[in-house]
Amino acid sequence: MGQYALAQKTEGGEAVTTEKTSYGTLYLCATPIGNLEDMTPRAIRMLREADIIAAEDTRHTLQLLNHFEIKGRLVRYDEHSKEKQGAYLLEQLLDGKNIALVSDAGFPGIADPGEALAKEAIEAGVRVVPVPGANAALCALIASGLPAYPFFFGGFLPKSRRNRKEQLELWQHIPATIILYEAPHRIKEVLQDILECWGDRPMAAARELTKLHEEFYRGTVSSCLAWLEEQAPRGEFCLVLAPGEGKAPETEEELDPLDEVKQLIASGTDKKTALAQVAKKRRIPKRELYNQLISEGEGISE
Repeated sequence: MGQYALAQKTEGGEAVTTEKTSYGTLYLCATPIGNLEDMTPRAIRMLREADIIAAEDTRHTLQLLNHFEIKGRLVRYDEHSKEKQGAYLLEQLLDGKNIALVSDAGFPGIADPGEALAKEAIEAGVRVVPVPGANAALCALIASGLPAYPFFFGGFLPKSRRNRKEQLELWQHIPATIILYEAPHRIKEVLQDILECWGDRPMAAARELTKLHEEFYRGTVSSCLAWLEEQAPRGEFCLVLAPGEGKAPETEEELDPLDEVKQLIASGTDKKTALAQVAKKRRIPKRELYNQLISEGEGISE
């Protein structure tokens, strides 16, 4: 049962309590990620008993409902409609209706818009109940051969390569097994970015999880890229990557830029090349470094 609100009526200008009306409950129902045998009896019951079934893709969910002979009022709730539909669904919950929320596959709220509705319902005092089931990230993790604890779930990386690489740089040293989702048309470029930002670390790539053609590749980032060159990527991927070392290694990055230039020169790099390398790395004007060298009596002579 949800929390209670007092329903009131006015008699002679005074509010008189007449009855208690309970809020509805929001059930977050996991659905199969590929194999219909993974649908739980409890989830089937929740969908049958719910006043409203909110779905990310109503056509996809209708196929699921038909398979299990579930009749119900189906309402769309996706990334494009979540603001308008979220307000409507919250109103229904506050009015005492029970709602079952599902995503296209797996748990609602994991890399999908269900997170927003759950948050709004909790803030409004509505009871939110998880109904467990299949989950791609955990399936991939336990069969990856990599440490299962601790782990970090990153979901989908940004589509923009610049934003993606910035995100990867932030996560590079996380001391936990990292789980990512990725679409087949971006998987190669994402792995290439991971290789550039994180280096070649152990990983597993899982696709078609729980389906007839389920497949795992276990190796390294570079060998996974080579594997994908031999066959066209199909289906969404779940990537499981070995942990980072916990903190950024201490390198010459901590040196003053001018000291780094001098260090390169001392190791045999010519002055022009040393200036260019450090300026690019530190994202500072080469002229600025040059002027500092000049001020200390260092010329640019070959």
